[in-house]
Order: sequence, then structure tokens, then C-alpha cells
Amino acid sequence: MVRVAEEEGMHYEGYCIRPPSEAGSILLQVTVGCSHNRCAFCGTYRDKRFRIKDDRIILSDILYAARRMPRVNRLFLMDGDALIIPQPRLIRILERIREHLPWVKRIGAYANAKSIRKKSAEDLRRLRENGLGILYYGVETGDDEIRTAIRKGSAAAACVEMGRRVKEAGILLSATVLLGIGGRGQSLRHARATGRLLSAMDPDFVGALTVMLVPGTPLYREYVNGAFELPDEAGMLRELREMIAHTDLSGGYFFSNHASNYLPVKAKLPGGKRKALDLIDAALRGEVGLKPEWMRAL
Repeated sequence: MVRVAEEEGMHYEGYCIRPPSEAGSILLQVTVGCSHNRCAFCGTYRDKRFRIKDDRIILSDILYAARRMPRVNRLFLMDGDALIIPQPRLIRILERIREHLPWVKRIGAYANAKSIRKKSAEDLRRLRENGLGILYYGVETGDDEIRTAIRKGSAAAACVEMGRRVKEAGILLSATVLLGIGGRGQSLRHARATGRLLSAMDPDFVGALTVMLVPGTPLYREYVNGAFELPDEAGMLRELREMIAHTDLSGGYFFSNHASNYLPVKAKLPGGKRKALDLIDAALRGEVGLKPEWMRAL
């Protein structure tokens, strides 16, 4: 048995992010950085070399949470791709969480196509049985040309296949898509292709974020050089509308309530699609206010 000193505080390294829906969760950093870390738009982990944290530190943080967070019933595994942890080690981490934080009802993590592919259907079922309840999957776009340009590292068909694998294991799937990632010229093509991808994947949740140009990233350099141009506010709304119009879910939610977005939308599909489209149409006519630029953020 590993003995851990009674230390105060969680051992966070660098800039850490989590999904908006995990704002009230215990944030347990089990990896540092992202195993892919090549996406052209993302600057979050540029200063971190990916590694899995030491088991001793992870256990120390679990014990700290056990002492200080007895009423927090959700936990999120950071950093960018905890699912990439080899299966036996990830199972041990989940078992330690269940042992010391028995009140935690759901554990979540980020995932990408590479990390899901490394887990068999049985692996994913075992993770679910040990508490992994939701995966946040960075889809970004359903257009293969754009996926190549932004260095996602997988094709749309593989993206769908991996998402379906998660759902078939009984794990909730939250897909993240990016408004504006196709630029002004490919905006509506990106929206339609992404809607088709989401329809094929059928996630439980879709979270639409708006691209924010981050200095130091390849996409920002393209923007400075004039090779990439973001849609304006109306263009972003039209893209959002087109994406929702082409998305057919069996009962999932489509959200655009992230801080980066101009217009918050929450719709349960298929029934709520018409109301969402009407709201966007009203915003395009100037009848609904948009978030001012100074309030938008990652």
C-alpha cells in the first residue's frame, strides 16, 4: 500500500480547464497536458509536455478531496485526455476514487478518437462499471477537409465510429463542436457536415463553442497572415442555425451556452429544434440581444 503524507491542497500543474457542466465537480488532475496537442486552434497545453501523473500524487489528491469535499458528488479527470491512460492503471485510479470518495456518483473526462480507439468495447464497459459516467469528445467539425486543416488527426467517419463505441458501452457522450472553425468561406459547409456527423453519432449532449483566436497557435498565425477569416456575428448565427437544422438527435440536448458564444441556445432534439431555429431567426432580425464582445471568453 502506498503511504501518502497529509498535505494540504490539490497538486495542479499549469493552466487547467474543464467543461462548463463540471464547474461544481472535484477536479482531479491525473494527466498533465494532452496526448494529441496538435490542434491548430488550441493553445491550452502548449506549455506542457504530456505525461501521466505519479500514482502517489494522484492518491494524495483523492485523500485531500475525501477530507475537504464530502458533499461533492461529481468528479472530473483532467487534463486534456485522461482516457489515454492505460486500462489497468486507469481502473486502479477509478477504484481509489470509489474507495475514498464513495459519494461520487459520476466521473467524467475528456476524450479524443485516439484514446477511445485504444479502449475495447469491454474496456469501456469496465470503466463505466467503475464509475466513468460521461466523456467529453472534441468533435469540432464533420468536414474532413477542415479536420485535416486544423490537425484533428482523424477522419469524420472514425470520429463517428468512436463516439458510437462510447454510447454502446453505456457511457454518456458529450460532443463539442466549434462555430467558425471553417472560416468565413466554408462556414455553411462546415455547419452541414457537422450536423450530419452529429446525427450519425447521436450524442447525449452537443456543446457548441465559438472559435476564439489564441495568439501563438497555428490558426492565429493564419488569421494574422490573412489566410483565415472568422465569420462575423451574423455569420456565426447563420452557421449555428444551419448546424442545428442539419442535426437530428434521438433525444439529446444541443447547447450553445458557452462563454464564447454570442447567443445562448438550449434545445432538446428533436422536439425543441423549431423553437431554437426561431430564436436564432429572431436574433438575426435584431429582436434578441447578443452577448457583447467584451463578455466573450474561453
